[in-house]
Amino acid sequence: MGVVAGGGRVDVFVSYAGPDRPWANWAAQQLTRAGMSVELTAWDWSAGDNFVLRMNDALGRADCVLALYSMAYFARDRFTNDEWAAVLAEPPDGQGRRRLVPVRVEKVTPPPILRAVTYRDVFGVPEQRARLVLLEAVTGRRRPAGDARFPGVASGASDGGVRVPGSLPEVWNVRRRNPAFTGRGRELAELRERLCSGERALVQALHGIGGVGKTELAVEYAHLFGNEYNCVWWIDAERPELVGEQLVALAVAAGWVPMDALAAVTRDTVLHRLQRESGWLLIYDNAETVDAIAALIPDGNGHVVITSRSQQSGGVAASPISIDLLDQAASSRLVRELAPTLPAADADRLAAAVNGLPLALRQAAGLTAETGMSVDEYLNELAANPAELLGEGPTGRYPQSLAAVVTASMRHLSGQDEAAGQLMRLVAVLAPEPVLLSWLTGTPDGTLPQPLATVVASTIARRRMLGRIAAYGLARVDTDTLQVHRLTQAVIAPTATSLETEHADRLLTVAAPGDERDPHLWPGWAALLPHLLIRAPITASPALQTAAAHALYYLLQRGEHRTVQILATSWHQQWQRTTGPDEPVVLDAANQIANSLSMLGEYEQSRRLNEDILARRQRVLGDDHPDTVRTAGCLAISLHDLGEYEQARRLHEDTLTRMQRVFGGDHPDTLLMTDHLAQSLHMLGDYEQACRLHEDTLTRQQQVLGDDHPDTLFTAGNLAQSLHMLGEYERARRLYADALTRQQRVLGDDHPETLLTAGNLAQSLHALGDYEQARRLHKDTLTRQQRVLGDDHPDTLRTADNLQTLGDHE
Repeated sequence: MGVVAGGGRVDVFVSYAGPDRPWANWAAQQLTRAGMSVELTAWDWSAGDNFVLRMNDALGRADCVLALYSMAYFARDRFTNDEWAAVLAEPPDGQGRRRLVPVRVEKVTPPPILRAVTYRDVFGVPEQRARLVLLEAVTGRRRPAGDARFPGVASGASDGGVRVPGSLPEVWNVRRRNPAFTGRGRELAELRERLCSGERALVQALHGIGGVGKTELAVEYAHLFGNEYNCVWWIDAERPELVGEQLVALAVAAGWVPMDALAAVTRDTVLHRLQRESGWLLIYDNAETVDAIAALIPDGNGHVVITSRSQQSGGVAASPISIDLLDQAASSRLVRELAPTLPAADADRLAAAVNGLPLALRQAAGLTAETGMSVDEYLNELAANPAELLGEGPTGRYPQSLAAVVTASMRHLSGQDEAAGQLMRLVAVLAPEPVLLSWLTGTPDGTLPQPLATVVASTIARRRMLGRIAAYGLARVDTDTLQVHRLTQAVIAPTATSLETEHADRLLTVAAPGDERDPHLWPGWAALLPHLLIRAPITASPALQTAAAHALYYLLQRGEHRTVQILATSWHQQWQRTTGPDEPVVLDAANQIANSLSMLGEYEQSRRLNEDILARRQRVLGDDHPDTVRTAGCLAISLHDLGEYEQARRLHEDTLTRMQRVFGGDHPDTLLMTDHLAQSLHMLGDYEQACRLHEDTLTRQQQVLGDDHPDTLFTAGNLAQSLHMLGEYERARRLYADALTRQQRVLGDDHPETLLTAGNLAQSLHALGDYEQARRLHKDTLTRQQRVLGDDHPDTLRTADNLQTLGDHE
């Protein structure tokens, strides 16, 4: 690029509106590669410069002014109007050429005064053609010097280039942009400038009231600047405990793990990987506060955008950008985009009626456009509920005007389709997360109310019903899911009858996938979990509470031990208050507390709680009830963890006898208890008997559960431990290595069970004299355990001791 800072001549000055910065960057780079000097505000001007003076100087020394035409470029409040007006006032040169060289970067009609100036289009054309069009517009029809290569969709960034604006990275999950998006140019420009400032501005928080357009702004930013990232990933962040599953999806989409290893990736694994990557953008949408997701924000060379209603950022260095209501002009413009046949005066009245809230504007315009309702009819609907619709601004979780729009939409929908109204009220009491449409089909009688149950049984009737819901703008309907916005839910949920709420709970109960220890069913549990988190604390359904307790065990299997402890403790307290301390679901929750405590290394607390649960179940259910027997097994494990091996052995043997009688010899619970008994024998020094039990159990588990089931891999590791103690180091090493490979694929590299096996494999390598490899594996395992389990967890301390022992073999 030619010298600019010294005040000399420059070939091209790029004039653009803030939202078109991707196009400006691309155009400037192509011109620079062609050997021209270019002045671009984003490249050459510093914060604090006198904008007017810099602009005047730039226009004066540029041989040509490249104007990037767009809707934003001609907005009345932009400096770009002064730029093109100043250059247009100049007379043409001797060849009839003007300094103003316009190209369109989107479909827009220039103001009348500019229509006589010929422009070229660089959007909507093939890649090579776009570059040639730009160069011909600036230089005329001659072959430019320099590299004429157009930056590719995936490869352009490799040589310092950027992809053409409008192209998207391969790793991308952002929904389609809103074609009616309007305004927000200042906010978009501010967001981009801050993210690219080079200061501590990698994290930006968009805050404002619900429905003000934070999400739409983030979507628009992702599409505008997606070409400048290698990865853009959207995360629903309202419940931080659900973010892990979405990060898992990112890892698969990025190709970091194969599709069949979906369950093997953890949140911490992905965050750690992002620290080593560059050029990524994460968008955390609808976080309760920035601080609530602080632990989910990765370090590294990337950008993070957070949308939240709260301005609180806690200890996170996130610069807030306030998103306000649209003004009247922008509101009217949005309504006309959504309802183009509406007269301007009616658009103004409709815009004024919903007070500039984008979500309400979209719903109001959508209602009139889809139903043919006149604005007068719409305003009459508002007038029918004056206490709600004529209140002074927002109250509670949504503005009054939004409540009116949703209520009117529901009234019209229910009048047309009673089943659609039932479905909306049913899902309104669930989480604002996708509801799998498969949950609605094939349900037992009584799960859904009539006529909804009859409608969903027919594919055509079901799709017509969903189409009506989507047409009223009440939900997002995809091929496999239905999702209702939280603000829409806030309006509809109070209208749901108690019977409809019961049906919602029945639907979730029936949707429970099954064995929570089976990794193949984990995606189903992941989809159900958000809704259980909403309903479990308040439901009166014992069946749903039981399903929620099973979901806790699913989280435990995924290694989310701390999350389980927090949720189980909360639910246990709530359920106990409403039902009593000895109810099965209360004891189920207590059992998950005990399990989580055991996994967290709090063995004594786990033992005491298991003793209390066992005493209650023996008194209420009897010694041989399945729940009692399982609790006895949990207590035996607690005793083992505390080093009381003889007492644990006796309880294991008694429990195993009962399990064989109650469940059968090949039941997964029986096989797991057999392996735990073998562990106690191992710790008592009976390695040969332990080895025989482990081998028999492993063979049965491979037949019943498969080679990759977590229970099977757990037993394989225990068998290797006994073989190690019998001096069969090489056989133990092979078994550990195989189990570790499978656990890494099924559970993930950072799962506590995976790390336990890794540490044991290092011990086998140590015994075989491979000290260097053992040391490397111990160090890696220790680092991961410190991050996942903490410095004081028994597994972490054990690994640290083993690593220190290796110091004798330096």
